[in-house]
Amino acid sequence: MLHDLNGRGAHNVVMLVDEQPVGYFYAQNIVGEVSLLNIAVSPLHQGKGYGRQLVQHFLAYCETSQAESAWLEVRESNVPAVSLYLAEGFNEVDRRRDYYPTEDGREDAVIMCYHFLFSAM
Repeated sequence: MLHDLNGRGAHNVVMLVDEQPVGYFYAQNIVGEVSLLNIAVSPLHQGKGYGRQLVQHFLAYCETSQAESAWLEVRESNVPAVSLYLAEGFNEVDRRRDYYPTEDGREDAVIMCYHFLFSAM
């Protein structure tokens, strides 16, 4: 079950399984560009497809909102997330070099975008 908690320009979703939260995302829609600001699945529930369901719900929200594009950033070391976003149709468009601190130094933030195509009526 996905539970929406919306606010001004914000779209917040909490995923519940057996009435317990297992994941969420927070997005912001500003004039047709939707930014996925945070998405997470509880470590106890990772690897069960909930992240993919959340991303798909996010993209469905964007389409319903007639967004032109969806944006996100992810740590380059988060290979499962990068792979998921690529599989769902996002493309890498840029990087913020040395953006995130790590124990061994710094790592890049990968900037990804999904463009929606709407037919003219």
